[in-house]
Amino acid sequence: MGRSRRTIPEELLLLALDPTTGTTAQPQSLDLGLAGAQLVELALAGRIAPDGDRIAVVSPRPTGDPTLDCALELLRRRGAPVRAVHWIGGPRLGLRQTYLSHLERCGMVHAVAGQMCGVLPTTRYQATDTAISREIRARLDSAIRTGVPPDPRTAALAALAHAVGLGKHLYPGNEGRSSRSRLRDLIRHDPMGGLVAHAVMDVQNGAAAQPRRNPAPVGRQAAPGRPAAEPARSVPVQPHHSPMARAGVH
Repeated sequence: MGRSRRTIPEELLLLALDPTTGTTAQPQSLDLGLAGAQLVELALAGRIAPDGDRIAVVSPRPTGDPTLDCALELLRRRGAPVRAVHWIGGPRLGLRQTYLSHLERCGMVHAVAGQMCGVLPTTRYQATDTAISREIRARLDSAIRTGVPPDPRTAALAALAHAVGLGKHLYPGNEGRSSRSRLRDLIRHDPMGGLVAHAVMDVQNGAAAQPRRNPAPVGRQAAPGRPAAEPARSVPVQPHHSPMARAGVH
């Protein structure tokens, strides 16, 4: 995967970054959204594909992006396709910080050290080139305003932005209500983005923790060699030990 194109996790994080405060909107749900955005990016790269409500690895070949390749390798190690809701609901230790540090290395943001209440150290991030964020936002605005089906990347980004609750950040107040509604409607334009976005919302609603009483519905048999249902095991994603992870990033 060439680095001339920004990945969907990067674009989602840039959308969430508040240019005034240097903090990220919806930080808790954003972590889920970044995990989901990795799945969409891997699908667009031809490495994984949807299999019902599960994700199957179709090519283990590395993409060249270390963070995506870590996720791809973890998916490969699972052996059998994994439910998207279980993958996204697993612990995401340092994933947001990993991407913030990556954007800093790429020169798209810079870290600003500070203190909370004059005592606790904090780190905030400011975009170094606001034109990039404006271009990303303009793609969403165009899809919302024109009603023309967007390209798969923009459709997936819109679906994830809605799923993590960025609609009220991007289009606030009563005047933004219709735009938020149209942002939600864009979820139907990309099947993979829709699958992942619904999984993100299911995790937030607690669906990932609910037991599946009927793992193999009547009339549907599990594929040979595949278990009929999969327990919601925790899947770690790339541990992060940077000091910035303890610096109070929001």
